[in-house]
Amino acid sequence: MRMSSQGVTVVTILADPDAPTEIAQRMARILPARLADRSGRGRRFDVEVVSEPFTAGTEDLPTLMHRIMDRGSAQNWDIVVALTDLPLHSHGRKLVVDLSHEHGLALLSLPTLGGLRLQTRARRAVEVAVLSLAGPRASGVEGPAQSQPLLAPFVSRFAPIHPGQVGAEETADLRYVVSGPRGYLRVLLGMVRANRPWRLVPALSKALAAALATGAVATVNSTIWSLAQSLSAPRLVIATVGSVALMIGWLIVDANLWHRTAEHSPEARQRARLYNMSTVMTVGIGVLVCYLGLIVINLVWALFILNGHVFASTTGTPLDAAEYWTLSWFVASVATVGGALGSGLESDEAIRAAAYSKREQERRRMLQDDDGDQVVT
Repeated sequence: MRMSSQGVTVVTILADPDAPTEIAQRMARILPARLADRSGRGRRFDVEVVSEPFTAGTEDLPTLMHRIMDRGSAQNWDIVVALTDLPLHSHGRKLVVDLSHEHGLALLSLPTLGGLRLQTRARRAVEVAVLSLAGPRASGVEGPAQSQPLLAPFVSRFAPIHPGQVGAEETADLRYVVSGPRGYLRVLLGMVRANRPWRLVPALSKALAAALATGAVATVNSTIWSLAQSLSAPRLVIATVGSVALMIGWLIVDANLWHRTAEHSPEARQRARLYNMSTVMTVGIGVLVCYLGLIVINLVWALFILNGHVFASTTGTPLDAAEYWTLSWFVASVATVGGALGSGLESDEAIRAAAYSKREQERRRMLQDDDGDQVVT
């Protein structure tokens, strides 16, 4: 077991800024007691959190592990667990965790834990990794093998996670990855969770202003009344899908959110598909939240402004609850189209900042810089 001279194992969680740091700070409050309870034999742990962009400029696993090792050695940390919200890859598989028992290091990619109960899953993953790194190990090549049983709960709890291939020259001696359709879906949901799509709503202030103005005018327009009253539920659904899809497409194209890769390998194309799917889902969730908000606001506005006698004389239908709902629903679709036009007034940087985590923003800026250099060359 790695232990400081005071008999306390110092565990440092090295976290990328933003979401990983927040997750690390929350788990650090309870980790010492949980680790001491699970390890037994009177062991004590001290957990500290260091927030810094250790993944800046690279996604290469050996490079990242060397960075973590150098950082831990410089600060004399006993065990280092690094957390990132970037999806990392190893031999075509999505990395869950890399461990080096010799150096007391672990690198955990949060997206592979999925999009639900992330705080709990991340805490459990860190606990199991720390206990594996802090446990007794034999010297030589048998060390990692004897540590694998300690990670059996990790594998069973977070299926479809399984051991992955480790190169002979790598710092890591044990690796876990996800693969297959379930693994792909798990990483995709984790990436969307890391992007925190709800942040997109306040970033679209100009688009929302345009949508609200469009909705306010449309609500008092007699032609809109007649159209809404004549539309069947399937056509209202089509209007919803069309307007939301238009808004999503416009935001992605206008803010240049679509990921293009200059590489032609299957792995590069797979990564591009994963990034683009996460972008569509992130923007889609943000737009749907805006759409539902428009329905509520339009309904409140209609209840306040509409006159039942005027509506009935124009459409030949009494203004009851069903008509209020249908009108608000249809106006939300019309307003969303107006919002798509208004989104052109938003800055591309503001939309990217809302749609992506900080590490993902840096990754995309790095790719754009590389593409620019290639064009110049």
